[in-house]
Order: sequence, then C-alpha cells, then structure tokens
Amino acid sequence: YIFSPSAIIDLLAILPSYRPLRILRIFLIFRLFKLFRYSQSIQMFTGVLKNKRFELTMLAIFMGFLIFIASTAIYMFENEKTGGQITNLYDAFYWAVVTISTVGYGDLTPITTGGRLVTTALIISGLGLLAFFTSIIVAAFSEKMHEFQEDRVKASIEKLTDATILCGFGRVGQDIARQLQENKQSFVIVDNNEHHIALAKQKGYIALFDDASKNSALEQAGINHGAKAILCTTGDDVTNVYITLTSRYLNPEISIISRANQEENVKKLYQAGANHIVQSYTIAGLLAAEYIGHPVAFEAINGILHGQQDVQMEALNIYQDCFLAGMSIEAANFNQYKVRLIGVVSKNPVHSKHRNRYKLHNQHFYFNPAPGLILHDSDILVLLGRHLSIDHLHDLITTSRLHNKIRKSL
Repeated sequence: YIFSPSAIIDLLAILPSYRPLRILRIFLIFRLFKLFRYSQSIQMFTGVLKNKRFELTMLAIFMGFLIFIASTAIYMFENEKTGGQITNLYDAFYWAVVTISTVGYGDLTPITTGGRLVTTALIISGLGLLAFFTSIIVAAFSEKMHEFQEDRVKASIEKLTDATILCGFGRVGQDIARQLQENKQSFVIVDNNEHHIALAKQKGYIALFDDASKNSALEQAGINHGAKAILCTTGDDVTNVYITLTSRYLNPEISIISRANQEENVKKLYQAGANHIVQSYTIAGLLAAEYIGHPVAFEAINGILHGQQDVQMEALNIYQDCFLAGMSIEAANFNQYKVRLIGVVSKNPVHSKHRNRYKLHNQHFYFNPAPGLILHDSDILVLLGRHLSIDHLHDLITTSRLHNKIRKSL
C-alpha cells in the first residue's frame, strides 16, 4: 500500500506539517489529485443531467419567473410605506430566494395580509418545484440504471478467465448453471428472455440480456477473451444452429456443446461447427431402458446425475488368494453386490482377444468386458455403485484373501 499513488500523495501532503519542511507547503496541492478517483462518478452524474437538460432548463426558467413575480409582489405589500421590512428590490429578491428554497431564516417577516398570502403561495410553489426537480433526477437515473448495470456486468466479464458461455437459461440452462456454480466454475449467461435474466441475476449469476445468435452478444460475453466453451441450451434447434454458426465464426478454436431436440437436427449442428451434441430426450430414453435391463446401474447413474454424495466410481484390486481370482465375469455376478462393472484394467496377455480394449501404458483397459472374461491376479476392477456396496465388496475380497492365506499356512 505504501507505494500506491494515494499513499504517496498523502505522504507528500503531510510533509509540510514538520517545521523544518514548511517550505514544502506547495505539496498540499497534491491532495487535489485524490479527487480524480471520483471522476467517473462525476462524469456519470453530468451525463444524467445532460440527458434532462431540457426539463431542467424549463424548470429553471419557471423558477426565475416565479422569483421575479414574488419579489415584485412582496415589495408592493411589504415596503416601508406599509410598515414592512422590505426596503428595496434586493431585499425582495433575497426574501423570495430564501422562501422558495424553504429555508426561511426569519430575518424578513411579512406583516400584511397580502404579504402573507404571497409567502404562502411561494412556499407551496417551492415545495412543488423541489418535488418536480427530484422526480426529474430520479427518472434520469432510472433510465440510466440499465446502462449502469450493463457496465458492471461487462466489468465482471472482463475479469473472468476460462469461463463458459451459457446460451439459454431455461430448465436445462438453470440446472447447468447450478452444477457449474457447485463446481466453482465461472460462466456467463446470455438470454433474450427478461424473466430468465431476472431469475439469473436474482441467483447472483452474471447475465446478459441479449440474443445469443448475434455477434455483439457473444463478443460482450467474452468469446474472444476468457471463454473456453459455449453451451447452446435453448429449446429451439434453429436458434442453437445460429448460435453455433456465430460462435464458430467468431472463435474457430472454442469448444461448442449444443443441445438437440430433434434427431434430424443433429447432423446440422455438427455441420454448423458443434464439437458435441447432447440429446436430452434420447438420454432420458436410454436411462429408462437401463432401468429395465440393469436396475443397479440405473440407480448408480441416477445418483450421480442428482448429485448424491454416496454414489462413486471405485477401483478394486484382485489378489491372488481372493475369491474372485480365477472366476469369470458371469460367475462373479456383480449385480448381487449392487455394483456395476464398468471395466477391467489388466496386463494379462490372455485378455488380448477381447474387444473394447484400450491401451494404458503397460496394460489395457477392457470396457464392458464379455461375460466369459476370467479375472486374474493383479487385475483391477472399475466399479460404479453406492459407497456402502463398494465397501462391502472390498471387505469380502480382503476377508477371503486372509482366509485363504490362513488355510494355506495350516
């Protein structure tokens, strides 16, 4: 802080307070530079007044005319001939200004009936002018409030790094935003629905009210600086295609993930430049089919989708003396343990004939292995299930290994 401009200005300003340095009083002028911190606010207020200069000019003309009439009238009713305190037109003008501003010092007090009537009318007029002036300023700031909010949003977007642009804040977009927030990932919402934008701002999200298919909207959202991915989640495939085309044109390197509501539009979205397509209805159908065929897998996948903390993917080792060693996938019947076998990691050359094999350093990963695959020592099971179910299977493997070792030692 000591090297910041404000601190240096303060240091220069206090130097003259020391007697040997009185000659440095000129440095007191440096404190004026601290006023520049408010320059943006002053410019904003000046801009608001400029937008209402016609109304303010008319108000000033009316107030000047009112002061002139009141000054003349009070001079006629409260001059020296009538026993009043107004001796000249300057006193009348001073009295009118003090009265219309509702200050009322009381140094010049009307004593005649006519003077009191003029005073009453001027006080009421002053209150009306003050209310009218206040309404003009409030209306001007209300009109500018949207611009102020947009400036704040733009400033927030410029600070983001590796952000995701979420186009559409419907039911799908709201769920994605919730997941992104839980994962502490930065994102910007772009939607042309006022209700959706109001809801997003209510939740504390950074949101832009604009059409995401426009170049200007995506540029404001930071597609060329700070954005790493575009999510097209609107319920209209045509809109998603336009957003994808615009995004790919503005940033050829950005990752685009789009929602497809109709099967026939999947190819169009890929042609438009999307990297990945998500078909929500197809996924729902696959989950339903998974529930019919594999209820355990459905339960695990559904738990992950709904953010249940006890659902996890875990790797368990096959030991030489455990009960699974030498057993086939079919005989192991992992469904009875309420877990789903995703794959097997093995370096055993016997498995090389199986399909769905992926190279992993000096071993292979066998995704969705065939029922006839035999488990061997040092193989690794990749399982999906609830925490208790996986722990139970792990305990069975460990216990059987210990029992077999004890039996061999006897």
